[in-house]
Amino acid sequence: MKTILIITDNTQEQINGVVTTFSNIKKYSIGSDYIIRFIDPSIFPHTPAPGYPDVMLSYPKNIGDRIMEIQPQFIHIATEGPVGLAAKLWLDKRGWKYNTSYHTKFPEFLKKIYKVPERLSYSYLRWFHKHSGVVLTTTQTMVDELRQHGFSGNIIPWTRGVDSSIFYPKTVPTMTYLLCVSRVSKEKNLDAFCQIKTNLDKVIVGDGPYLEELKKKYPDVIYTGKLTGKSLRNAYADAKCFVFPSKADTFGIVMIEAMACGVPVAAYPVTGPKDVIDQYQTGVMDDDLSIAIEHCLDLDRTNVYEKSKKWSWENCWEIFKNNLVPVD
Repeated sequence: MKTILIITDNTQEQINGVVTTFSNIKKYSIGSDYIIRFIDPSIFPHTPAPGYPDVMLSYPKNIGDRIMEIQPQFIHIATEGPVGLAAKLWLDKRGWKYNTSYHTKFPEFLKKIYKVPERLSYSYLRWFHKHSGVVLTTTQTMVDELRQHGFSGNIIPWTRGVDSSIFYPKTVPTMTYLLCVSRVSKEKNLDAFCQIKTNLDKVIVGDGPYLEELKKKYPDVIYTGKLTGKSLRNAYADAKCFVFPSKADTFGIVMIEAMACGVPVAAYPVTGPKDVIDQYQTGVMDDDLSIAIEHCLDLDRTNVYEKSKKWSWENCWEIFKNNLVPVD
């Protein structure tokens, strides 16, 4: 068995696109010639970031000892936070090879939450990924965007998937509301969803640091908190339209989960939706979300479901596996 070590600043209990991606990759690696191990904040002293508890700040003491204990044949650094940084520095010093992935628009996130200038963040990220054998990112649009920001080296698009055993259509959906499933934080642009003028109910599924403020600002919106499994599938499948208001995501797995339930997606024409939505087939992109929603209501939900089948975690695993870089 060959060991793949994934180094990440996310704990396995968190709910976000990074954790979802690697938990599904691990499932598809079972039965192959690979075993996946993780180094994450749970094994180090760590604390939530000020004002943003979904991000963990860790003190990855003696990370080299942890790596040596595992003795991996391949190393993948999934995030650019303290754990990923400590690993990069240790590996670079010893000349060990690795690859990396770019999941989140951290420069835009840091500017929105902490007012950090984007040029500083992009300078750090270019340096962070400089020695990566392969940089995996979510879509071709993100590949082009990183190139425009001065990233060099081998950057390839890395698809995402959906679990069809969990997410699938209802025979008779209620279709009485607009739905948004998201981490409830400021960079997700949820105000745009809450401000939509409609006769339908507006439902937000998710939790996060912006939730209480959002509830006070928009008491007419229905907030369910975090949902998983069957409850989440039912929330998707009963929606009349799924609305994705974010302009800062690199992909947006929630969009393909909605599509797998036969629900069309309304979004802005930005990175993420541009690579996920088949315009006027699985959803509609428009600079005005209300117009996008109006057109979505006329789409064939069966067609939305059929076209969603192209998103596969198996394919995601194959791309990941085929771009591993041996440590020596």
